[in-house]
Amino acid sequence: MVLPLALLEKSVEKKVVLQLKDGKIIEGKLTSFDEYMNMVLDEVSVKDPAGEERRMNSIILRGSNVVSISLA
Repeated sequence: MVLPLALLEKSVEKKVVLQLKDGKIIEGKLTSFDEYMNMVLDEVSVKDPAGEERRMNSIILRGSNVVSISLA
């Protein structure tokens, strides 16, 4: 089992896929994070449960909203 902060440390500057509590799926390049798992992602794609997709240059994501993290 990999601890979340260890996975984030290995994933900086790589593409990650995050599942949020509200059902959204976020894909983007992880640029930085802190000890609370708050993250900054670039080149972001956000897919909501209804299937709509939005693209953004960057976002700041609060770590308490994340259910799962994986490498893309």
